[in-house]
Amino acid sequence: MIYEEITKNKIKSALLILLFVAIVVALGFFFSYAFSFGIPGLILAIFIALVISLIGYYSGDKIALSMSSAKPADKKNYAYYHNAVEGLAIAAGIPKPELYIIPSKAINAFATGRDPKHSSIAVTEGALEKLSRTELEGVLAHEISHIKNYDIRIMMLTGVLIGIVVIISDFILRSWLWRGNDERKGNLGLILLIIGIALAILSPIIANLINLAVSRRREYLADASGALLTRYPKGLADALRKIKKDTYEIKTSSATAHLFISNPFKGKSISHLFSTHPPIEERIRRLDAM
Repeated sequence: MIYEEITKNKIKSALLILLFVAIVVALGFFFSYAFSFGIPGLILAIFIALVISLIGYYSGDKIALSMSSAKPADKKNYAYYHNAVEGLAIAAGIPKPELYIIPSKAINAFATGRDPKHSSIAVTEGALEKLSRTELEGVLAHEISHIKNYDIRIMMLTGVLIGIVVIISDFILRSWLWRGNDERKGNLGLILLIIGIALAILSPIIANLINLAVSRRREYLADASGALLTRYPKGLADALRKIKKDTYEIKTSSATAHLFISNPFKGKSISHLFSTHPPIEERIRRLDAM
């Protein structure tokens, strides 16, 4: 089951890269045609798509950590954190990930990277302060499972794709606004306006639908795999109970919300309505039944 999921995640990662390249190339074709850039403009769009894909693949984890203001966790001040992750990594048969701290009172955590050899785990200060040792181990085992199952690669690439969609929609809107009044009134101006507004409105919805498609089963699997690592499902279940009651939010981008063990946004926003995570109650129920 787990090895099948790893294979599926590798295939999905490749498809996500291809999807991203296809979107940028399609937009490049549109702009080349609209602004009479011709073949050189299309070649430039393809080049940009490939460069950004490579940046996302090799540096997407650093971008996600930066968006969450995560800082490296030194061994002296966070000895238990390091020891717990090292033990779980050995049990899972993967290298020890790089460890980070997120300066937030919220109880949350996430893993990122392109593979187990290039992975990181970040936990909030709130998680370290409010969770018991068994609860924290449950959360860390969940994140270790994401790394082992190669979930981190597809989560990272999804975040990059979402971010680029948002940037493209903003660029199209701005390019329409920068054009003169006469150009804005023409057919091209109207087309740019329609595409820009459509992308601006639909991009967060599309982003969350993509996340919904890849997130829920992955979270259930990581819960189960994490429980197997610790041999104590109650630890993670109790941690999720505390997370459910927690009212603090994390200052991060909607493009990285799907990385966290629980939705970092507590308000009634689009991110809340189109949750990237399964209901916590159902996750707790499944863990309690193990």
